[in-house]
Amino acid sequence: MKQARVAFAGAIHTAEPDGRDGLRLADGRHVSEEQVVWLCPFEPGTLIALGLNYADHAKELSFGKQEEPLVFLKGPGSVIGHRGVTRRPAGVKFMHYECELAVVIGRTARNVSRDDALAHVAGYCIANDYAIRDYLENWYRPNLRVKNRDGGTVLGPWLVDAADVPDPGNLELHTYVNGKLVQHGNTRDLVTDVPGLIHYLSSFMTLSAGDVILTGTPEGIVNVNEGDEVICEIEGLGRLQNTLVPDAVFGRGS
Repeated sequence: MKQARVAFAGAIHTAEPDGRDGLRLADGRHVSEEQVVWLCPFEPGTLIALGLNYADHAKELSFGKQEEPLVFLKGPGSVIGHRGVTRRPAGVKFMHYECELAVVIGRTARNVSRDDALAHVAGYCIANDYAIRDYLENWYRPNLRVKNRDGGTVLGPWLVDAADVPDPGNLELHTYVNGKLVQHGNTRDLVTDVPGLIHYLSSFMTLSAGDVILTGTPEGIVNVNEGDEVICEIEGLGRLQNTLVPDAVFGRGS
């Protein structure tokens, strides 16, 4: 099952595809994708993000093999939904998308084995986790301005039940900028796969329902600019659309 959360007519609704390129709200009404404001398809808890979790991306950034996963945390204020806009600060030289498989925890996970890990997953969605390389303190430890920006993490469009994704370790990923294919990968190339991540993280922290693991991005990052439309696709999970806008839209700088 695929489920979305949207704002429509002054209220927040759960919705599902209606089979006609639109949505069916929980109350039975049918609406088009353009009539609603798309929200994150679930209430996010802690966002746990992986860096350099594809060998080809690590090579792209001139990093060798890691001893253990590179992990950092993000706040829920960084999250926006499908069809949202993300601010590109004026004057930055290199801002890029990151198409990632997002794993949504469904029940408490503590000291979970690899064999039991997937039983703690509620579902999956697509993430586009933007980064601004100009602000990076160093290439190994992302700082707050790079990875915790308001509206810099796009999640959606659907939360797809775990039961409908039998093998999260073999999903094709694609990113398009203004219709041009710029990134292609497969989750089989994760350095630490989904069961391994849940096992590793739950060995020292408790994962709770609503927590999200952003599993990393493959190679193929390029700079994006104001006005660019970025679409991230993951096999079976849909197409996540986002547009970059200038500071003036938000009345902010830096």
